[in-house]
Amino acid sequence: MLLLFTSSAAFAQKVQSLKNPAPDGAIISFQMTDGTVIVQGGGESDWWKLTPDNKGSYVNGTWKQLASLPSGYVPYAFASAVLADGRLLIEGGEYNNNQFAFTDLGAIYDPKANTWTKVKPPKGWGFIGDSPSSVLPNGKYLLGRKFDKRMAVLDPKTLKWTEVGDAGKSDRNAEEGWTLMPNGTILTADVSKNPNTELYDPSKQEWTSQGNTPVNLQGPPEVGCIPYGKNKEYCPPGEIGPAILRPDGTVYATGALHQGASTGHTAIYTPGQNGGTGTWAAGPDFPNGDAAGDSFAALLTNGNVLVEGNSGIGYEFNGTTLTAGPAIGGSLMVLPTGQVLVGGFEVYISKGTYSSSWAPTITTSPASVTRGSTYQISGTQFNGLSQANSFGDEFETATNYPLVRITNNSTGHVFYAKTHDHSTMGVATGATTVSTNFDVPKGMETGASSLVVVANGIPSVAVNVTVN
Repeated sequence: MLLLFTSSAAFAQKVQSLKNPAPDGAIISFQMTDGTVIVQGGGESDWWKLTPDNKGSYVNGTWKQLASLPSGYVPYAFASAVLADGRLLIEGGEYNNNQFAFTDLGAIYDPKANTWTKVKPPKGWGFIGDSPSSVLPNGKYLLGRKFDKRMAVLDPKTLKWTEVGDAGKSDRNAEEGWTLMPNGTILTADVSKNPNTELYDPSKQEWTSQGNTPVNLQGPPEVGCIPYGKNKEYCPPGEIGPAILRPDGTVYATGALHQGASTGHTAIYTPGQNGGTGTWAAGPDFPNGDAAGDSFAALLTNGNVLVEGNSGIGYEFNGTTLTAGPAIGGSLMVLPTGQVLVGGFEVYISKGTYSSSWAPTITTSPASVTRGSTYQISGTQFNGLSQANSFGDEFETATNYPLVRITNNSTGHVFYAKTHDHSTMGVATGATTVSTNFDVPKGMETGASSLVVVANGIPSVAVNVTVN
């Protein structure tokens, strides 16, 4: 068993409190494409928006309450995604109105109108609950039904569901997390059939085994069977930790505390060549009996993975070692500044920086723009190298989409131009030319400015732009 652990003494991780913490806490946070952050408040029906200050600081940002969810839908532990058109989608929920419900309700938030609209569930599903999901490279939203192997795709334009094939799936989707890979496939580590792992190819609509993890990432069920619906019963297969795709193409998968184990394990997946079966290796164990079952992880701009242990300690994995840092607590999400928002009260800051090869590059952009107008910008790696954020199963807060940040040369004031209708929602798109559209804010300052595209906290080299 590989066991590598070092102290944080030689590292410079730190946390910094927000000047204005979230008024009602933050269960989960989402990076919107206009640079703001939306969080679900502790009341579960309340939602709040964090806007950075005019220097682009989220630490000094301010909060504003948003519209509440539709009546009757007060979910906790749901599937979710920010879509390519800039809207936020949430689906299902393990709880609704603080009751076990495995609800099949859903809603979509329009930030421009500040409204939530109900979304109908896939036909015949009955229940969604806390299910795995991912936005596919084509922009459609793939959702797994936790109680069996079924999957469905939502078309964001029509809000219509289409059930898709699940051939080859080894077990039900319960408690599993999905990691989007560079070739558009989705990796999961089974919970019910642990330690088996699988890869889903949306184009073929089939799953293939990727072999066993050399260590068990599954934790035992923490509760007994749960009654739901009419004479139905759900028996949890256990939990698992988050899994993150790293810049080198490997996936770092973390585990819950398996029955009889003294500490949580981790594993590293290396994809196979030319679509072949990948390989797994043991990663470093968590120290001091810690684990990461049903916890959060985020990809730092230095390429390390930040994992929140069940003890509340933050750990960084650098590809070899697992290093303990300061205590953190709450959901994790990468900000455009490269900091990680922790809950709604602080940011995590790590030592080191990114390789220039990981950054987006701008190849075509307007030399001048007019406030209130929309423009297209193109280049490479606009979506970053990873979804960058993960949880054990639900609470998907991926940030693999481009943001456009404009800084006025005279004042230094920062403005985000809402992006939408990205040409892809894939990750690690390499040298392929991709594009997005951005709306120049009506109220931004005019004059000579610099513009960057930001993906997962990493900015491109700036280009000059004149704002009229």
